[in-house]
Amino acid sequence: MKTNFLQRFWRGRSNYEKALFFVFLLSLPFLHAQVGGDGVGYYAYLRSPLVDHNFSFSSDFQNPNEELLKIFLVDHFVDNPITKTGHLPNFYSVGPAILWSPFLIPTHLTVFGLAHLGWHIAPDGHSWPYLAAMTASTALYGFAGLCLSFAVARRFVKEQWAFWATIGVWFGSSVPMYIYLLPAWSHAHSVFVDALFLWYWLRTRGTRTTRQWLKLGLLSGLMIDVYQLNVVFLVAVAFEVFSSYAEILAAGSSRQEGFANTLRLHGIFGGGTLFALLPTLITRQIVFGNPLSMGPYALSTWNWASPAFERVLFSTDHGLFVFTPILVLAIAGLFCRWILDKVVGAICLTITLVFYGLVSCYPWWYGNVGFGNRFFISLTPIFILGLASLFAWAARLWPESRGASVRLVPLVVLFVVWNLGLIYQWQTHLLPRYGSVYWEELLYNQFRVVPAQALRDLREKFRLPISVRN
Repeated sequence: MKTNFLQRFWRGRSNYEKALFFVFLLSLPFLHAQVGGDGVGYYAYLRSPLVDHNFSFSSDFQNPNEELLKIFLVDHFVDNPITKTGHLPNFYSVGPAILWSPFLIPTHLTVFGLAHLGWHIAPDGHSWPYLAAMTASTALYGFAGLCLSFAVARRFVKEQWAFWATIGVWFGSSVPMYIYLLPAWSHAHSVFVDALFLWYWLRTRGTRTTRQWLKLGLLSGLMIDVYQLNVVFLVAVAFEVFSSYAEILAAGSSRQEGFANTLRLHGIFGGGTLFALLPTLITRQIVFGNPLSMGPYALSTWNWASPAFERVLFSTDHGLFVFTPILVLAIAGLFCRWILDKVVGAICLTITLVFYGLVSCYPWWYGNVGFGNRFFISLTPIFILGLASLFAWAARLWPESRGASVRLVPLVVLFVVWNLGLIYQWQTHLLPRYGSVYWEELLYNQFRVVPAQALRDLREKFRLPISVRN
């Protein structure tokens, strides 16, 4: 029965969907099973209660003063490593732990059982089975998010352009860094929950039932659990809410009876959102003694009066367009979507602008350590829709689809190759992980160092008989 289901499911996939799956399979050897940097904080919210049965995080941070507490707060550092409830102030979000739990809990039970049978695998949350399960699940969530983003784009443009837009953003932006190399960070999970929210919102728009409003609320809460800035996607729901009440007011007494039902549906949505936020509220209460605590983020001064609008986009210190130029096309494509579909285009543009504004006001708008401006990975489904819309718009310049393909597909490949070269530089420390980059050095490495060195590394990784000459 299961085999028949899988066969039917596979046969029901389009060639482009199958191609995405095979690309994902080919990319799996590049996964790095590791927990480091911010990933320690995200992973600790699962490992600590699962293994240590508490939220002390004492087994997660070897040196809290260095790894967790040295958070720059304008002109001072946090010195006291203990909150008023007696916990290390793990201010990272709990959402990734929620998504990992269906994979890590069975892994822990299995390892725990094997350890009692004499196997030499420590059931401590740090051994290789845990890291493998965490990494594999992150990759699956990231891929699922990309597939959902592809499905969203396919609603508006030809499948061909949705496919190439997905490939372009998948490998031409910061996304691969946080699916393959830094799987313990929250960004791949954001791709999944944001794409799922956007897909479900579009799927139920205009005909949403009571149960679907509840599900949308639950998705909204989970989205915020994973990453607080994901809250900007609720702009889509806010637009619907205000539009529905505006219609009721405009209709006068003939539509007044619909007000109570509309209010009830929106109340159900809000209740679902709050319910899904309980893991965040409960863990904040336990760790900080306040369910609404934002940790050190609330202690720092945000740049409300002087947002870093230009630097967020063009700075050599993790500027969005500097590191991931394909997103220039993706954002331009959102205006094409707005021309073709005023409502969806305006909502996507508003989400993007609000997100951009918040990041610009954020004290650490540059993302500190990381590849590119990693915050914008949350907008991956919108970027894929924008890029697909631009491709569809540009394709109209040629009478035949082939004419557009031979021009647009090589452009995608060019962006992908460039981006993968930068990621390789970052991973091998040819590119600074902190601060600004130097263009002369970056370009020299990209054209003179990366090709030969990357081929050598591939030969060693896969034992390929490749001859490389300097």
